[in-house]
Amino acid sequence: MKTKTVLLATLTTMFINAQIQGQREDPFEWPGNAKAAVVLTYDDGLDCHLDVAVPALDKYGLKGTFYCTGNSPSLQNRTEDWRRIAKNGHELGNHTIFHPCDGERFDWVVPEYDLNTYTMEQIRNELFAANTLLKAIDGKQERTYAYTCSDFKASGKSFVDQVRTMFIAARSGGPIPESMSEVDPHFVPSWGVSDPTGEQLISYVQKASEKSTMAVFMFHSVGGGYLNVSEEAHETLLKYLNQHRDTYWSGTFMEVMRYVKKPAIPTFATTRRD
Repeated sequence: MKTKTVLLATLTTMFINAQIQGQREDPFEWPGNAKAAVVLTYDDGLDCHLDVAVPALDKYGLKGTFYCTGNSPSLQNRTEDWRRIAKNGHELGNHTIFHPCDGERFDWVVPEYDLNTYTMEQIRNELFAANTLLKAIDGKQERTYAYTCSDFKASGKSFVDQVRTMFIAARSGGPIPESMSEVDPHFVPSWGVSDPTGEQLISYVQKASEKSTMAVFMFHSVGGGYLNVSEEAHETLLKYLNQHRDTYWSGTFMEVMRYVKKPAIPTFATTRRD
């Protein structure tokens, strides 16, 4: 009897695990039956974002997320332009004030902005100050964050939990997720591009559609500069997304992550009754 009981319990556990695994492998349901979500993000608050990226996005009716550092010269000199694009539906995201990074990984990091010397209170205060600055520009209370250099530790300790309390979601670096069940909304992977071709950009979103997950781009300079994407390659991607709106749902990082985080709605709740 004991053997039968153990066998029954084992089979029940195997059945439940199989059911759970099957659920995890189901394709994630994106709006409009799209096969993947695509998010276009731009770091550091650069003039080329206003002069090149935004006009191209507007041309194709797409929206971008712009992670601006508080000490960006463009943000200071062209505040009204940044305010205008925010009113037009583009997102302004938090990218700290001074863009601190891990000085052990990057030799260009100056000592005062080395995350290895930051305290937890210091990074929290800097993120709060950047939120306050951005609120003065676009008037919004809620914000998303992009880890600078994809670094998430201050003095060797993770500050991801601090980010969870301050932001709707956060972008990091990493490969396209295999499934949406493995995506941490406060540690979302993205591709930091550098001199890609338009075909490579398109291939990236096609890989996301194969997995029914999401492709997040981390752009910096557009049309010339550091970690650059050429104006031609950038527009090739936007044109492709515009032509395949039935396949890819493109939105700001805030929009997409709000959707990802929303509670699942039972099927019966959406059934129409006359």
